[in-house]
Amino acid sequence: MTNQEEAEIQISELDLLSSMFPYEDEFIVTDQLAVAELKHYVENESAEMPSSKVQFILNVKPEISNASMVEFSMACALPLKYPTVLPEITVRSSLLSRSQQIHLNSDLKTYLMQNCSGEPCMLSAREWVKDHAAAYIDKELSSSSVTTPNAVQSEDITFTRLWIYSHHIYNKQKRKNIIDWAKELSLSGFCMPGKPGVVCVEGLQTSCEEFWSRVKRLTWKRILIRHREDVSLEGGGHADIQKHRKFSTLEEKCFDAHGARGNHMDLGQLYHFLEEKGCADIFQMYFGVEGH
Repeated sequence: MTNQEEAEIQISELDLLSSMFPYEDEFIVTDQLAVAELKHYVENESAEMPSSKVQFILNVKPEISNASMVEFSMACALPLKYPTVLPEITVRSSLLSRSQQIHLNSDLKTYLMQNCSGEPCMLSAREWVKDHAAAYIDKELSSSSVTTPNAVQSEDITFTRLWIYSHHIYNKQKRKNIIDWAKELSLSGFCMPGKPGVVCVEGLQTSCEEFWSRVKRLTWKRILIRHREDVSLEGGGHADIQKHRKFSTLEEKCFDAHGARGNHMDLGQLYHFLEEKGCADIFQMYFGVEGH
């Protein structure tokens, strides 16, 4: 199969997924630039091979009695040689322990290797997750006492919001990482680049901590968590997490950049943005003055 044929298959499969799952809470492409590169490559014989993998998220609710409490997120990336090679898929859920997640993803990969090599397989992968993923939670719950599951869930399900401060955020790759990682981990919030840099992420505590673990390993002049908010959902599900969010997605926000390098944001506009989101008190925590 030629590179061109592989690219055409990827575009066709993305179109199919878009038509079958039209809502963002079901299917969302997290790197539109990669899709644009892929389409350009398909439509222009002289175009160079795309430089990035297409990445997207498929959310799956299994068909079980308490499905409203469980949702699985499939973070997917299509290598440039897909479908000749397998897709890269990581399945996550707030109710999966780390060992359960590893076990589930290993079994999914085995299934794809045995059944889907060389063929488009995103729908097959999604169906497998829909049919089998809940069993990986049940395995742990069935071996626990009647009261333990709630204890496990309430410990796992904590809603967190991190307010991160950086001396500056200029680097394009860092800015791309912040957005890509937040989408991969199903976090919402915003990133204000420039000097200073402000990042807010919110979602599952485990996802926020994974995000912070990745971000702080990058090279920074100075970066720290200025403030954090934690709310125990006491075994609540996805709907409870959505209820606590102040932001619908994570996006980069620029507020009338100015200064010699065009890197200073209008902090008055930042304050009004925070005020609209019900977070005005954070401004003083960041900058030590009342906003206006």
